[in-house]
Amino acid sequence: MAVKPKIFSFFAGSGFLDLGFEVSGYDIVYVNEIFKPFMAAYKYSRVNLNLPLPEYGYHDGEDNDINKLIESSHANYLNNFVKDCRTNDTNVIGFIGGPPCPDFSIGGKNRGYLGDNGKLSSVYVELICQHMPDFFVFENVKGLWKTKKHNLFYQSLKVKLQSAGYILTDRLINAIEYGAPQDRDRIILIGFHSHFLSKIGVFGFEFPWQKYIVYPRSVVFSYPWHQCEPFEVDSVIPCPLTIPEELTVESWFRKNNVLNHPNSQHYFQPRAGISKFASIAEGDDSRKSFKRLHRWRYSPTACYGNNEVHLHPYKVRRISVAEALAIQSLPQSFVLPYDMSLTNMFKTIGNGVPYLASKAIAQSIIDFINQATLLWGGHPEPPNTSGTGKDAHSTI
Repeated sequence: MAVKPKIFSFFAGSGFLDLGFEVSGYDIVYVNEIFKPFMAAYKYSRVNLNLPLPEYGYHDGEDNDINKLIESSHANYLNNFVKDCRTNDTNVIGFIGGPPCPDFSIGGKNRGYLGDNGKLSSVYVELICQHMPDFFVFENVKGLWKTKKHNLFYQSLKVKLQSAGYILTDRLINAIEYGAPQDRDRIILIGFHSHFLSKIGVFGFEFPWQKYIVYPRSVVFSYPWHQCEPFEVDSVIPCPLTIPEELTVESWFRKNNVLNHPNSQHYFQPRAGISKFASIAEGDDSRKSFKRLHRWRYSPTACYGNNEVHLHPYKVRRISVAEALAIQSLPQSFVLPYDMSLTNMFKTIGNGVPYLASKAIAQSIIDFINQATLLWGGHPEPPNTSGTGKDAHSTI
């Protein structure tokens, strides 16, 4: 019988990462997101998608700040939830989360682990070490791994997790590898507790990172993608036969029927500067801001903060929320609430993990667990704190 892991989600945002796990056979049992508008959007989308309520509920607002989960009475609530989940010894427990990343982002604040957001990575790792889930997922920006000073901090987090008994594997992924129409690098760190691995009979650890990669980056970035075209409102340009059409923004706009999507009219109206919008060529994304997408190319990283403006390929406006959701590879049925502010809509989209990437990560983990469990023929037991971890094969 296939395992259905129980997921405790942190920094949940509006649920892009969680949705990928849920559709892959996981049970989301606990959801934590401090920012109430994001949690409201999370709940709204779950109702729209007809998904069940998490067994241990939604936890938002300042009272559920993740810092309080390691040092106050709120920690007891989480501890009790995890203990209750473990009363069934066949349950497999996973923690998933992507701590806020501006302090590690190359284009962000770059304050590192000393920044308010940077500190949350340490808190999340501490939370993992306190509660010892069978596995965890840690997602963050490339800068945490690539930038020398941030990488030292990243390595210290890994040492702490290894000391707690976790076997680690990490990879710098790109969303486009999994079919999302977006060039978006992210570091993914996955850990399995050594006790859990021994219980399911895994002694030679090789994680299947490559299994769900559809478009290897070495191949996808070698196609003759369109560069720039003179901008013309509602112009018609046929798709070249030499590129994978399914990785283009126009393909996803059509796939998600963005013009008729409930969020189709949610976009910022220019107060001035229409002539500036029209002067930027289709496909010119060389600027820090005012990047115009090309219909027959993938999007640059969906990051709509810090005054970064992404323009529609052939309309004199910014892209809509419906179009941004498509670029994040979400299904057409995913909708943000009408009463959410435009700023919060674009912020939660830019913060989210592309749905197809989250789904691939989730499928890789559950395949790994199910294959081992079937071979072993037993049920995993809760981990203890004995033993030390190490790095498995890293594919960065």
